[in-house]
Amino acid sequence: MPRVRDRVPVVVQARGVRSVPARVLWACAETVVTCGVVLLLLVVHQLWWTNQQARAEATEQVRVLEREWEGSPEPEPDPQAEPPPQGEAGSGTTMDPSAADPTVEPDAVPEAPAPPVSRATYAVLRIPRIGLTAPIARGVGKRSVLDKGYVGHYPRTAAPGRPGNFALAGHRNTHGEPFRYINRLRVGDEITVRTRDREYVYRVDQVLPRTAPRDTGVIASVPRSLVKPSYGYSSPGSYLTLTTCTPEFSSAYRLIVWAKLVPSE
Repeated sequence: MPRVRDRVPVVVQARGVRSVPARVLWACAETVVTCGVVLLLLVVHQLWWTNQQARAEATEQVRVLEREWEGSPEPEPDPQAEPPPQGEAGSGTTMDPSAADPTVEPDAVPEAPAPPVSRATYAVLRIPRIGLTAPIARGVGKRSVLDKGYVGHYPRTAAPGRPGNFALAGHRNTHGEPFRYINRLRVGDEITVRTRDREYVYRVDQVLPRTAPRDTGVIASVPRSLVKPSYGYSSPGSYLTLTTCTPEFSSAYRLIVWAKLVPSE
């Protein structure tokens, strides 16, 4: 009887052919990876690149101002003049006078003299405690002022060194983040504001760790919190107010630092 040889079955697999579920899973994985890369790039842009750009521009503005001041002096414009209209909305860094509680009395809204109107940036803010040097610009518009790394001067608040409340706003995170570390300021720390004509020295007097964005009393001529009345002042003076967002990477609340003008000798 002839012997039957054992045969080994041969299985041929088609190359490059995936089942429909496998292709769907692969496409989903590629989409997730792509979205992750895009998100990472956005985070890098927001947290790193905007800071680099804004700090470079702010530093250049300080150089421009101080170079001009070293040249021929020019008379400082009338600080009582109205600032130019703000062509855009403010940012979450600022207080929100338009959203103020309707029960607030009219005299709680700042009515102090306006800043000089010669140019967008007109003064330099220095805070040695946190190593800050930044230009001060008129207004608190986001794109035109704050996103450039400038410190914004609230319209209709006092001019530097004048009676009333010289109120400023700045980003705490991204776009130069000039006010990132103002939470580290302590009572007695010095803050200087230099204009073409002179330098003013303020000394930190109070810190309000957290208040609502609608708390417009903090930038009133005599600053006092409408949310936490135990913070603030009850008599006229020459005040400096710094406002920024808190906690970090959030615009839910505002952090307030108040300083008083040190009389010149």
